[in-house]
Amino acid sequence: QVHFVESGGGSKQPGESLTLSCTAPTFSLTYYSVAWFRQAPGKEREGVSCASRGDARTQTAENVNGRFLIAKDNALSTFYLHMNKLKSEDTAVYYCAVESAYICSLTSDRYDLWGQGTQVTVSS
Repeated sequence: QVHFVESGGGSKQPGESLTLSCTAPTFSLTYYSVAWFRQAPGKEREGVSCASRGDARTQTAENVNGRFLIAKDNALSTFYLHMNKLKSEDTAVYYCAVESAYICSLTSDRYDLWGQGTQVTVSS
């Protein structure tokens, strides 16, 4: 069963921007906190940014803070990761995920449903 449709990955040069999207085709995101994670080769999966279902508060990892922004559109059942000023160290497979908690977390164990992942490569 496909829970999400992820799109937007690709290859960019350092300093460029890219937006990822994650759509839930079969259910509403209104009652879920949402998040983006990423995993680079040889590294553990890390939380990038999340948005809480309750009050839309967001959390962003320190290494992308000020460059990445998460946004959620409940009407479209879609959430996004706007990535600006990309760096080579942002190269990874990016995953979207949701959990039912009121307040979101950047801890992957909390998340129940995951996207299939989309590759982002930043290279000159």
